[in-house]
Amino acid sequence: MEANASDALSRAYLADTLRSFRMYKKLGDAAMAQVVADADLVRQIDPGSNSLATIVKHIGGNLRSRFTDFLTTDGEKPDRDRDAEFEIASPPSREEILSWWESGFSAALGAIEALQPADLTRTVHIRHEPFLVVEALNRLVTHLAYHVGQMVYVARHLAGDQWTTLSIPKGQSRQYGVGSFKDGAVPRRMA
Repeated sequence: MEANASDALSRAYLADTLRSFRMYKKLGDAAMAQVVADADLVRQIDPGSNSLATIVKHIGGNLRSRFTDFLTTDGEKPDRDRDAEFEIASPPSREEILSWWESGFSAALGAIEALQPADLTRTVHIRHEPFLVVEALNRLVTHLAYHVGQMVYVARHLAGDQWTTLSIPKGQSRQYGVGSFKDGAVPRRMA
């Protein structure tokens, strides 16, 4: 592959990765916004499940750990207490929950925006295991998608009949043409 084609592919990959992270952030934002009662943010829908606050605390901790000094330090930082991310001692405020979310995404988006095409073949470590940057990014976006999906599911349950879909409503697929959701945007009614 020619250098120009390789560079173009790498730039497209980085742009798509950044778009994916922004899209999952928007989905999480829109899901949490539909949970009106702050108390519901810490509510478990069954004893073995995680609350929205717990999922957000974990996502924030994961993103901060993985993306702080992304290219130069292990993605599992010594000060991270992953197990504590799944414990909520006292109910946090909505503002505190959103600060976990925003700080994690700030670290992730800043690190991804700073990457250059040549960085994709560099090696980073997560828990001392080596990954090419492209592999680490794939792993991280998959992890994010998994947990944002959980958030949407829990928020949908908590919002009940007040829920406004974050994608194409049931029975309305034909009303949405190609390109309706450009750049990872949620439907216009949610934006």
